[in-house]
Amino acid sequence: MRIRLESENDYMEVEELVRDSFWNVYRPGAYEHFIVHNLRDDESFLENLAYVIEEDGKIVGHINYSRGTISYESGIVPAVVLGPLAIKKSCQNHGLGSKLIDYTLQIAQGDDIPFVLVIGDENYYSRFGFVSASKYGLYLDGTDLDDENPFFMIRVFDESKVKKELGIFRNPDVFDVDDDEVDEFDSQFEYREKLVLDTQLKEL
Repeated sequence: MRIRLESENDYMEVEELVRDSFWNVYRPGAYEHFIVHNLRDDESFLENLAYVIEEDGKIVGHINYSRGTISYESGIVPAVVLGPLAIKKSCQNHGLGSKLIDYTLQIAQGDDIPFVLVIGDENYYSRFGFVSASKYGLYLDGTDLDDENPFFMIRVFDESKVKKELGIFRNPDVFDVDDDEVDEFDSQFEYREKLVLDTQLKEL
């Protein structure tokens, strides 16, 4: 097992991995591979935190970080967000995601990044020191400020760098995808059927 920085030669293999990992999980089909593709050319992308994990020379996991923004009454500040994180389906539940997260969070802390945000399963990310971002007055754009939003979490490295006031986080614009553009991009990959499953996220 080896963890290393993503290289340009990895791009297609990584996108296929991300597509397969997310396909029909949260919605019919997937768009996370399209985000990964576009993120590399976006100013929000943190290239020094884009890592892959290999087993027997094959990429089995990938992680990205980028800079979104937090809007406070006093102004707008940048904020690092983790994701997408993808592990090959046949390799899931083997601790590979944990290795990637632990490894890259150490790098982020060493780079003087004061905190990292994530949108995901609170039961999973809490094991890495993430807590509900609402404890620091932070909420995800478009969500109810009266709710705790446990799926929107923060890992703080430097308490002095976190404002103790209401802030609204917005992902980089590259995370806002157009369905038609996703379908066009997806046409270069092997065909897979989009399925509607009871386990997927429900539209509000």
